[in-house]
Amino acid sequence: MQAMLGQIAAQRDHLFLWTPIGLSVGIALYFGLKFEPPLAASATLLVCALVVWVVQRWLPEGLRITVVALALIAGGFGLAGVRAHMVAEPVLGFRYYGAIEGRIVAIDRSQSEAVRLTLDRVVLERMDPRRTPAKVRVSLHGEQGFITPEPGQTVILTGHLSPPSGPVEPGGFDFQRMAWFQGLGAVGYTRTPVLLARPASDGAAGLWVYRQRVAISQGVQARMEGEAGAFAAAIMTGDRSAMGQASLAALRASNLAHLLAISGMHMGILAAFIFGLVRYGLALFPRVALRFPTKKIAAIAALIVAACYLALSGGNIATQRAFIMVAVMLVAVLCDRRALTLRAVAIAAILVLILRPEALFGPGFQMSFAATTALVAVFSGMRHVPMDAVPRWLRPVGAVVVSSLVAGLATAPIAAFHFNQIAQYGLIANLLSVPLMGTLVMPSAVLATVLWPVGLEGIGLWLMDFGLSWILGVAHFVTGLGGSLRHVVTPGPEVLVLIAVGGLAVILWRGSARWAGLVPLMLGFALWQVAERPDLLIADSGSLIGVMTQEGRAVSKARGESFAAGSWLENDGAPVPQEDAYARAGLDEDGRIIRATLGRTEVINIRGKTALAEVSGCGGADILITNQDHSAPAGCTLFDIRRLRQTGAVAGWVEDGRLRLETVRDRTGDRLWNAREVRQRDSPLTRALARLQ
Repeated sequence: MQAMLGQIAAQRDHLFLWTPIGLSVGIALYFGLKFEPPLAASATLLVCALVVWVVQRWLPEGLRITVVALALIAGGFGLAGVRAHMVAEPVLGFRYYGAIEGRIVAIDRSQSEAVRLTLDRVVLERMDPRRTPAKVRVSLHGEQGFITPEPGQTVILTGHLSPPSGPVEPGGFDFQRMAWFQGLGAVGYTRTPVLLARPASDGAAGLWVYRQRVAISQGVQARMEGEAGAFAAAIMTGDRSAMGQASLAALRASNLAHLLAISGMHMGILAAFIFGLVRYGLALFPRVALRFPTKKIAAIAALIVAACYLALSGGNIATQRAFIMVAVMLVAVLCDRRALTLRAVAIAAILVLILRPEALFGPGFQMSFAATTALVAVFSGMRHVPMDAVPRWLRPVGAVVVSSLVAGLATAPIAAFHFNQIAQYGLIANLLSVPLMGTLVMPSAVLATVLWPVGLEGIGLWLMDFGLSWILGVAHFVTGLGGSLRHVVTPGPEVLVLIAVGGLAVILWRGSARWAGLVPLMLGFALWQVAERPDLLIADSGSLIGVMTQEGRAVSKARGESFAAGSWLENDGAPVPQEDAYARAGLDEDGRIIRATLGRTEVINIRGKTALAEVSGCGGADILITNQDHSAPAGCTLFDIRRLRQTGAVAGWVEDGRLRLETVRDRTGDRLWNAREVRQRDSPLTRALARLQ
């Protein structure tokens, strides 16, 4: 008992580091519920947490830690609940085809490289404005070319829209939830030309920053051709729309995708370059250097430039975290304090979670903070390691090796969990690329920006072209090596939780008890090794099923519904082409009627009215799946299109010869983002929240 009390007492000066952990637990509890708690309950918990945070200093020492921990958990829960209600907007409740009008607020590309427009100020034909989504996203197919899409333009088109889709299997990525927090009420496509209704100058002042971002991106690509130009636009403005899928795949497979995202390295290099440039530039003038605090002036200049970079980059989670870290570091310089600490990482995590609690579940947040936490912890520990025996010229090389190894190890489990792949030669690729990014590419980007007003930006862009072409070459070379990419199965969420808890305990806990964190860490990896995938998967369309066989998963269609089929195969850790999965044995097909046997359970999938009319009753099966409306026949379990719209996708596991089924709705419950009713924009709740905002 005395030893335990001693361990707890040793944490007294480091308790602040656990603040984002407490908030994260509360946020996870909110999203883990299978029902939607009332807004009043979430708001009450948030207020109580704030009150406790204010009065906790007057609590007895022994009680304070417990009370503050509970308050942080309650605060995280309240933050997530209030945020979920504050972003509430109508969601389309049916499939729509007709006229669409809206203002362009974002332009990007889909996985098929089709241009996508995100529109606000949406007007739909014969649709009540109170039920019209605040934003829709439309992919452009067919012949276009009547206009060049620009932010702020109001456009009209004829297209198809649908509600955001749910997970393709229980526990899968929830696009519905992500769309809810982005205010995206419908997604779809058009095969007809997009026409200009009003130019961007009409009321587009709020999009000025985004328009500058697009203009810079287009300017860079006009001066740098090919993938290097698209890469340069991505790291300077965050615009990845011109990057080809082959290059993106190579960067991911070689573990170099972090160079594409505007994150800590980019922000840190930029801030350090500006800091050094201003400080040493002022040192050239003795009168200025002797009379003014040039170090603090340089810190202010670097902070201003970093803020501009944040605005131009689009401000994703990694960039927000990087900016907050840089800002904390520079403010520490202004206050004559040590800058790079775990406390700065904790402050950045707290601010991101307060502003966007839903970010906790995104790979960007998880990988960004995992890498930063591990790097700060390792390099802080290395300050006490004697380096006299290491030659001075070798130390920068050693720093790159250590940072690449540490960041790679910290982010590898998260990347494998979300993307089902591990880059085997990622360390080699980073060693060949990261030094060039820091010493050539980012300084050249700053040089091009400074010289742009006088028309000499070509000097910096030429240097960037050389460096980025080298990095892309390394990515393609490493990807081409045999066994460069290892695919892994998707485990249950408890696996990542155990790994995170173990890793954080080892890093944050003070004292010998930190090594107890290795237990959940190893348990998480052990559970990953024995993770089991569903024997049966049913898409929410009712026209695609997947059955696990000895060769791997067999799917019922060679083409169509490729997103669901591809996601299933990736989650299995075996992303083969859909045509190959269709060719596997395990499904008996007779036209549009597909049969499968799983243990003692017979499954039949029927597509189309004609095929359904040919089958009497259940067709001799225990489970009947169809993409049509159908009345439930006696003697079997029915999943028709009407039921699947309510339950979402279905997974099944063979247990004792019978199938145990679980639907997406069983896993997620009834939440704001998957509620069946259509919300109105001017409900009493939304009016009250609008007044608060």
